[in-house]
Amino acid sequence: MYIQQLYTSCLAEAAYYIESNGEAAIIDPLRETEPYIELAEKRGAKIKYVFETHFHADFVSGHIDLARKTGAKIVYGPTAEAGYEIYVADDMEVFPLGKISLKLLHTPGHTLESMCLLLKDEEGKDKAIFTGDTVFVGDVGRPDLAVKSTLSKEDLAGLLFDSIQKKIMPLADEVIIYPGHGAGSACGKNIGKETQTTIGEQKKNNYALCCATREDFIKQVTDGLEEPPKYFFMDAGINKNGYENIEEVMLRNAIGLEPNAFDEESKKGAIILDARNADEFEKGFVPGSINIGLNGQYAVWVGALLDHTTPIIVVADEGKENESILRLARVGYEHVYGYLKGGFEAWLLHGKPIELVESINAEEMLGIDRHTIIDVRNPNEWSAGVLEGAELIPLSKLEEQIKHMDKQQKYLIHCAGGYRSMMAASIMKKHGFEHVKNVRGGINKIKESGFMLVIPA
Repeated sequence: MYIQQLYTSCLAEAAYYIESNGEAAIIDPLRETEPYIELAEKRGAKIKYVFETHFHADFVSGHIDLARKTGAKIVYGPTAEAGYEIYVADDMEVFPLGKISLKLLHTPGHTLESMCLLLKDEEGKDKAIFTGDTVFVGDVGRPDLAVKSTLSKEDLAGLLFDSIQKKIMPLADEVIIYPGHGAGSACGKNIGKETQTTIGEQKKNNYALCCATREDFIKQVTDGLEEPPKYFFMDAGINKNGYENIEEVMLRNAIGLEPNAFDEESKKGAIILDARNADEFEKGFVPGSINIGLNGQYAVWVGALLDHTTPIIVVADEGKENESILRLARVGYEHVYGYLKGGFEAWLLHGKPIELVESINAEEMLGIDRHTIIDVRNPNEWSAGVLEGAELIPLSKLEEQIKHMDKQQKYLIHCAGGYRSMMAASIMKKHGFEHVKNVRGGINKIKESGFMLVIPA
């Protein structure tokens, strides 16, 4: 028996490769299929099943392309309906895989078709459970992402409680939990940083699994849910209805544009997405660009900030163009009209206009007055302390609030570490705010510089 977790940090997503006696199963694959096919070929195995724990909202799965290329069967849990050929399994159905087996446990709650897979080893003993978005490290799946469900989040939370109590809690403490996501995913409220755990550890430490009653569980799980990123329901629909194969998408989207052609697409209304690191972006960028660096949760923030119906053109470091566009396709952003050939250097060589963002170190804030401070962290981060008088605007809400802000005012923008604040600065610059400074290192450096924080009311 062989198990490999394929973890993608920028999406905080875990796919799984399970193999026994030359037969392999893939659980929740990402859009590109090569990693799974190459792994199976390297190990001399044939992919027999592609299991989807539910219709994912946070990324476009590679299940359709993977099944097409390998002949594997796409398996969903009970009640699933899709716009392509799938096998809808029964609750408790067993799938043999070499000398081991995977038992499907229907666990509605996160979505109605959600399921987990209980792995039984060569002796028939419970070895591990692949929980998808049902149970995470320290958390459970949020109950407000089901596609076209008539049930409320409270109804779904109640179903999730029943699923966990009946299917997860009875398992032995030593059974390993392999979850579908880690820290940073918006599929839970506050997922832990570890990417695997055990039933016993979660019975002790997971707030949701410690709830004694159904009512308490519903309250705990639904309390404080932030609005899901706006691309989530689009992706769930893509996964449910089907999509174009990834090779064709890349052939169409990964096209180099000379600076003049790039400029023309911008003038037609395309969004300029600059995927370089913040440190490079601040030194100069194509006017109107929005900076979302590849070095962070790039695709997630694209999905949270950019309109998926508007064409995108990309500025990336040379050699990173394909990666930038592939990671957009992972979250269903396929209206890409190309990238700046030769990168930002080519733009400079053609004598095109540029803009800059001024950044300052945290200690320099002491000598600056008459500036409005904007904290673009998420609400759950503010509870640890904010600068007194700061305007608290989550990055995902900034563009909505811009129309109420004064373009003549001077602004200092910070987040936790500097990644999101440069995004915010680029959005403000795009909207004509000229007096914007980014604070390097964010609240972490601000605290180190001796500034006092207050707890917001």
